[in-house]
Amino acid sequence: MTALRSFLYYLVNIPYGMICGLLGVLLLVAPYSFRYKVVTSWNRVSVSWMRTICGVQYEIIGAENVPEGPYVVLAKHQSDWETLFLQYHFAPVSTILKKELLRIPFFGWGLASLKPIAIDRSNPREAIKQLKRLGLQRIEEGNNVLVFPEGTRMAFGETGNYARGGADIACSAGVPIIPVAHNAGLCCPPRSYMKYSGKITVSIGKPIDSTNKTSRELTAEVKDWIENEIANMDKAKGRS
Repeated sequence: MTALRSFLYYLVNIPYGMICGLLGVLLLVAPYSFRYKVVTSWNRVSVSWMRTICGVQYEIIGAENVPEGPYVVLAKHQSDWETLFLQYHFAPVSTILKKELLRIPFFGWGLASLKPIAIDRSNPREAIKQLKRLGLQRIEEGNNVLVFPEGTRMAFGETGNYARGGADIACSAGVPIIPVAHNAGLCCPPRSYMKYSGKITVSIGKPIDSTNKTSRELTAEVKDWIENEIANMDKAKGRS
């Protein structure tokens, strides 16, 4: 039954995503705020369909901790669910992502229309410079910045290396960091198309001040909060 529900989810979700991606190109002449709402309607619908078809529900803890922007969001990366949810929950937000994703037909077109921060990982030194330059530019434009510091999806309970790029942007721009922990990997395991019914818990921490801190200190503080928060999450709230 889980496999069938997962299949049905993709069956209805992919065509709508293709439409929104195409609209992202057609609406490049439209105001950014309007284009953002149209394209990320796919994100909202995807999360809704995942709940309706696959039984993937969610709860938010700490929603009141989100200040007026701009700010940098540092979030745990476990699945595709949070990439969909966080893009509209912290809107308008520029997501740091791999440049190759923009080459994917329809999906990449939609991403490109949202002012992402696309970096070329084949040239690490240049990528670091580009990350900071574009991050500061997006914040000046009024966007928040979304960073998955581990760089790749990690299974629930696993911890990757936290890169300092997001913290560096926050320190340079003088804006706070919003840490986000969740257990989405229990319902939507990485590198799997299966969507298991259950409830995802999203915990949003209080803003962490970047003033008078190095990117290393700030990253360590964020990592400690996120990993401790996830460790305290009850697995029973995840996959059922």
